[in-house]
Amino acid sequence: MTEILEAVQGIAYEKGINADLIRQVIQEVMKAAYKKHFGTDENALVEFDVLSGTINVYSRKEVVADDDLYDPVAEIELKDALKIDPQAKVGQFIEVKIDTSEFDRMDVMNARQKAKQILRDILKDTLFSEFKDKVNEIIIGYIRRERNGTIYVDLGKAEGILPKKNQSPKETYRPGDKIKCLVQEVKKAPTGLQIILTRRDPAFVKKLFELEVPEINDGVVIIHKIVREAGFRTKIAVRSTKEDVDPVGACVGLKGSRIQNVMKELEGERIDILRYDPDPQTYIAHALSSAKVLQVIITDPVKKNALAIVNENDLSLAIGKMGTNVKLANRLVDWNIDVRTEQQFAEMDIYQDYRAAANELFEGGDESELITEIRQLDGISERVLDILEQNGYIYIENLINLKREDLEKINGLSPQDIDTILRVLEENVEVIYEDRDNEEETESTVEEEIEEQDDSEETEEYACPECGFPVKIGMSNCPNCGVGLKFEYEEEDEE
Repeated sequence: MTEILEAVQGIAYEKGINADLIRQVIQEVMKAAYKKHFGTDENALVEFDVLSGTINVYSRKEVVADDDLYDPVAEIELKDALKIDPQAKVGQFIEVKIDTSEFDRMDVMNARQKAKQILRDILKDTLFSEFKDKVNEIIIGYIRRERNGTIYVDLGKAEGILPKKNQSPKETYRPGDKIKCLVQEVKKAPTGLQIILTRRDPAFVKKLFELEVPEINDGVVIIHKIVREAGFRTKIAVRSTKEDVDPVGACVGLKGSRIQNVMKELEGERIDILRYDPDPQTYIAHALSSAKVLQVIITDPVKKNALAIVNENDLSLAIGKMGTNVKLANRLVDWNIDVRTEQQFAEMDIYQDYRAAANELFEGGDESELITEIRQLDGISERVLDILEQNGYIYIENLINLKREDLEKINGLSPQDIDTILRVLEENVEVIYEDRDNEEETESTVEEEIEEQDDSEETEEYACPECGFPVKIGMSNCPNCGVGLKFEYEEEDEE
């Protein structure tokens, strides 16, 4: 049995298996050897002393009368039982020690093989439980080897796999190098335990910041969302639960120390940290950093389309190399952003519509005092205004084309709120619709307006002789001073 014991103890010591599991394995393999030799293990008993390494195997047998032995594996005659236990009686059970040297070499080899299999199963279950708790956590290991693009990482008790798709395209990996990875998945496979690692997932960057920024672990700074183009650029939107804490400054650190540590781990990958804002226009402007955004126009709030206007010099910054910056901004804010310069915007049809809508919002309004924002309207509560702003409705032009069913889709608005919005818009906003499909009708409408203007020009005005207030023909009294009025017509002399 020395061969079995040495094999079990060697594997157990190498893999760090405790004494209780070693005892369990020894009992299992010795029962297997017993069964191989006697054909059954139902009456087998195994004792193993971990300290001394002693293994004792017993057979539990029933005492039967002399010359009445039927099954020598499960029974023992009384005369033989008395040699073991002088108090033995027929019908009792006694434990008979087995000489394990009787086990042939094949029994031992089978037992040793079973011991290794049991140890592997125990080790697999133990490691699975241990590493399952490390999913979405950062782990440190050493690169062991590379095969067909896959990196194999030594994690001590187990080996991790870093597939090609989970690697950063700009990083290089050499055997023996120390490496940090995020545990992405742990699963059992026929070949053993599989620990899938990643350095490409945005969650990896998030965990690096959690390690560097104590305010994130404390819950003072919250990472709202993070998007990444591994090896090139990462954008992180953060917010603070305390007004006196700057979330961006906390992540950057004193003189950029915190963000520099993360960038060093990512081998120089650029990281943009920006403040999250519930207002989509402000949020979009932040997301396009490092470019300076002059204006953001919501072109379709339902489909989440927006137009960002930048200076000519900032256009390349806003778009980024191979469009990386604007693509990441789209994913970060979950809006479709179209970036244009001021000149490009002026050449678009939407610019003409935008200016026309602004100029025609209010009848007789002075352009210098033009009302364009919903907040400038009277009659809408602060609560309703906040709900509208959170959903991207800042300007009146974004609201005037919405129907009741569109407003009903906005969370937080009651039927009474919708009635109020529609009433205020009806009372204060005049929308001029242009029918381009019916030119004849348009022309006739223009002619009618010209005729009305001509009629109005024919109406002459006069001044009150008493106070000088403007009066018209047909008035009997001055609206200002009340003096009686009488209009007389003088005929022109014929030449």
